[in-house]
Amino acid sequence: MSEVLSIIGIIIVVVGGIFLLIETFRESILWGIGCILISPISLLFIVLHWDVSKKPVVIQIVGLIIMFFGASLASNV
Repeated sequence: MSEVLSIIGIIIVVVGGIFLLIETFRESILWGIGCILISPISLLFIVLHWDVSKKPVVIQIVGLIIMFFGASLASNV
């Protein structure tokens, strides 16, 4: 059960990351390329464009919570 939760959490985090990348390219091609090449640019994009990036960030946070919950179940066994 813990492995399944961890895998589901990882999938949700990846989907949120792809969704965030799509939003960066919708804003500008330069934002998208910058986020692919330089990771901290994504954080800058999130701060500057919170109205656009709120949903993908929340999706990633939910995925992280599920992933950590699965990992904590595995450590308690």
